[in-house]
This record gives sequence, C-alpha cells and structure tokens, in this order.
Amino acid sequence: MKRFGLALLLTLLVLGLAGNAFAQGATLEKIKNSGVFTVGVRNGSPPFSFINKQNERAGFSNDLAALVHKGIEEKVGKQIKMEMKESSPATRIPLLTSMSVDLITETMTDTRARRDSIDFSLTFFMTGADFIVKKGSPIKGAKDIAGKRIGTQQGSTNERILREKYSKAELVTLPDQAAAFMALQQGKLDAYCNDAIQLWGLKYKSATPDQWEVVGDWISYEPYGMAMRKNDSDFRAAVNNALMEAIEGGEYFKLYEKWFGPKSDVPYPMSQAFKTFLLSQVVPK
Repeated sequence: MKRFGLALLLTLLVLGLAGNAFAQGATLEKIKNSGVFTVGVRNGSPPFSFINKQNERAGFSNDLAALVHKGIEEKVGKQIKMEMKESSPATRIPLLTSMSVDLITETMTDTRARRDSIDFSLTFFMTGADFIVKKGSPIKGAKDIAGKRIGTQQGSTNERILREKYSKAELVTLPDQAAAFMALQQGKLDAYCNDAIQLWGLKYKSATPDQWEVVGDWISYEPYGMAMRKNDSDFRAAVNNALMEAIEGGEYFKLYEKWFGPKSDVPYPMSQAFKTFLLSQVVPK
C-alpha cells in the first residue's frame, strides 16, 4: 500500500507539473492539435469589436485578430479555424487562465498589475480615459465630477483610477459598455467614463450623435495590447511577429484608415507621435 501510495503521489505530481507547463508554454501546440484558435472579443465596443447591422462580428480589433490568425497558421504549418468568444473586463483574464480562449484582442489596457498574471503583445492602440455626457451638461471634465453619478465598467482600469483619484464622485459600476450607455441615456448617470475612442464610438453609433459630448482631458493613458497566458514566449512571438508584419507591411495603417479615418463612422486621426511609436516596436528581420 505504501508503494502504491507513493507511486500515485508521484504520478499526480508529474501530471500536475505537466498540466502547469502546458498552461504556461504550449498554446501553439494546443491550437495545432485542436485545429482551433479561440479569440476573446467584445460584442458592443465599436469600432473595435461589435455586432454590425448584418448580425456579423466587425471592428478594428477583429480585423487585427484575422491577421494574427494567418500568422498562427503559418507558424503551425496548417489551416486553423478561428473562433470568437465574447469577453468582458470581468471575464477576460479568467477566460485566458482557464484556457477557454487563447488570446484577448479587445480593448484591454496593458498594465503592470495585469502583467502579474498574464502577458501582453506589443501596443496596437493608444488612447486615454474621458467622459461622455448629455449635451449641455455642467460636467466638462474630471474637476466637475465630485458628487456626480459616474458610470464605469466593472474591472476596468478606469474604475480603478476613479476610485483612487476621484473618490468624491459617486461611482456606479456596470457589467459592460451597453449597460453603461443605456443607464446614461435613461438619466441614471450624470456621465460615463471610458477610453476616449470608445466614447467617440458610442457617440457616433448612437441614434442621436448630436445629443452627446465627449469631454475632459485624459485622466489616464490606455495602451491596448493583446493579452495571452503568461510565460508562453513562442506564442507571444507569433502574435507579435504577425502584428509587426502588419505594421511594417502597411496593412495595419489600411485597417486604421478603414475604422478611424475621415470617411469612417468614428473619425479618430492618428497622431504622428503614435505612428512613430508603432514603427519603433517593429524589430528588424
């Protein structure tokens, strides 16, 4: 019995270590064996990831995910199916760590705190947190939010910053962007705080864009990166190489023009500083 117990203990230990190594270092192998690349996306975050009028997934992040998908196929040497699964600020890290998704491509800010549990790709977008209010609101920025009902998404970096720096505001956390904007439309909030580009997306995509204003200076900087399981250098390199190819080859800038250019639904001109920063991330071949 003692020998059997020791053998069982050693077997369980080996299996446990193997499982941990798999979780940390074998995403490409998992994708190759299953034939499926699973991506965490948003359903209501225009123009990054949303369901369009044709009931199809669309958006800048989703188009970038398609380019990464091609890079993954080249890396594993076979055709792979890409599946998209809805994620949110509250669920995206659990989806990654439980191996339900392989990559989060939606609007997730790369922070030092998050890097304790997950890894990020290079930065593919830069924005900052602002407020959206009804036109004519006395709220013109962060200096005006004390005592006001300010909505934010649960688990977001904006929620953390508001709690840390603007404690006099009456913070209302909501599960997702759709719920937050609905609450604002219904008068349950005085303002909604989120990354500026997403607020512009809400304004332009609403039925009455002229009724809404995006106000204030950024209260934070929000560099977006694609999130993945920690310590999987081969997979991280595959994702980064695909993004670098898109930047260096110009495909990234074509997609940016499509979703944020002057003829797009959400015009958001790229600054020269951000373009320079993007190019600086490209490692020479």
